[in-house]
Amino acid sequence: MSFTESDINQIEEKGLTIEQVQSQINLFKTGIPFTQIVEAATIDNGIIKLNDHTIKTHISKFDSNRENLSLIKFVPASGAATRMFKFLFKFLKEYDPEKESLNAFINKNKLKEFSLFRVGLEQFPFYKMVMDRIEASEVDYASLSSGEKARQFVNTMLHENHLNFGNSPKGLLPFHQYKNNHISTAFEEHLYEAALYASDKNEARLHFTISEKYKDRFDEEFKNIEEYVERITGITFHISFSYQQESTDTIAVTLDDKPFREDDGTLLFRPSGHGALLKNLDTLDADIIFVKNIDNVVVKQYKEEVAKYKKVLAGILLDVQEKAYKYLKDLEANEISEDYLTTIAEFLTRQLNVRISEEFEKYSEKYKIEYLREKLNRPIRVCGMVKNEGEPGGGPFWVKDQNSNISLQIVESAQINQKNKEQKNILKNATHFNPVDLVCGVRNYKGEKFNLEDFVDHKAAFITMKTKVGKDLKALELPGLWNGSMAFWNTIFVEVPIITFNPVKTVNDLLKDTHQIN
Repeated sequence: MSFTESDINQIEEKGLTIEQVQSQINLFKTGIPFTQIVEAATIDNGIIKLNDHTIKTHISKFDSNRENLSLIKFVPASGAATRMFKFLFKFLKEYDPEKESLNAFINKNKLKEFSLFRVGLEQFPFYKMVMDRIEASEVDYASLSSGEKARQFVNTMLHENHLNFGNSPKGLLPFHQYKNNHISTAFEEHLYEAALYASDKNEARLHFTISEKYKDRFDEEFKNIEEYVERITGITFHISFSYQQESTDTIAVTLDDKPFREDDGTLLFRPSGHGALLKNLDTLDADIIFVKNIDNVVVKQYKEEVAKYKKVLAGILLDVQEKAYKYLKDLEANEISEDYLTTIAEFLTRQLNVRISEEFEKYSEKYKIEYLREKLNRPIRVCGMVKNEGEPGGGPFWVKDQNSNISLQIVESAQINQKNKEQKNILKNATHFNPVDLVCGVRNYKGEKFNLEDFVDHKAAFITMKTKVGKDLKALELPGLWNGSMAFWNTIFVEVPIITFNPVKTVNDLLKDTHQIN
């Protein structure tokens, strides 16, 4: 594949090399193999089940150590909330109140989502905000038909000349309304939550990955709420932001694997999914990094319960990390007994879910030490898992790689060959779901930060079908942040209750109990 001088300049301006782009094109040509799942991770086979005693023990472990730890909360918050309002955009596009009644339109199109939206209208935290905007306009809202009112309300919510929710970052949308008429955003709710588990010495650090175009709006929001939130929590907040780097964009290709070109002849590059955020995560230096999506928040009355399980995960991390560090230091000793090597191997198997090679017993002592050190000296992630209730997305599985190594991984359904009956059955029988609830240890036993790029499975990328101005194209997504980007971390899965998983994928999710003040 040859590139023009203009192509080369464009590639280099993005911080990419010709070799990297060519490698991406080759991936489209060769295809990316499906992930081979061996079995679903279940309770007692890869997922820890908690009880009252273990919950108390792990919380105590975290609480007794937190003042001596550096903590930070990492929140992927990039992009606009457009998909949250997908059915409302469809309504605006297709409904004409002059041609049919609202009920006729809803019944004809079987719009259950829109019916739920209408029924719960006054329960949304933005209801008064929208109505105030309508009343301030010259529209005689009271005299409108029900269909015209619905169009007016939705248009005022979404249109760029009004509240423009559809093109706003999800983190800055009104999420919750409290009895004192205070309306909070998801961004604000993450601060309250961080105060409970990601704070030490009355300070809390949070890092949000955002689209650069929204930086001023996030700064303004923090300025508006900082004094209020700090007064309520007694915590001083240190907020930082980063953006998805252009050098993580990937080239798009046509259906016959040629570089896709814009109308002006330039190459088309696209953001490469949340796997690109590994670079952002890698810039953080802390003893414990809590990872949680921007839309997974709750109203204040549920925060203590949610925080409890974050502390549990952190306590498990500290306990396992402490043991791993001791073993790694011991492996540096000149002499170590065969029995002790077996003890370390058992720790890896039982507590870090590492499947030891069947050849291990045949290794020389020197190679056994080298093997165990390599398996132990990795970042550790402790991941909360909720019972599967039909949510789309990833889950915990035992996976076999191309070298027949078996490990615990979070796998997206798109990575699995569902045309294969055996693979489809394993997926179908999965008992748990990934809510993106991670606690990460990214330092080695010497206190040095790992280079997280060293632990990525680059073969765990995705190829997806997209369109651009009506033309079909193929896009490449990097290995997902908690999928292939963490493939060679040591992994612990822990069952946590469904209360810890409250995403707002559509606007109607804001009507659920965990987003409403009772």
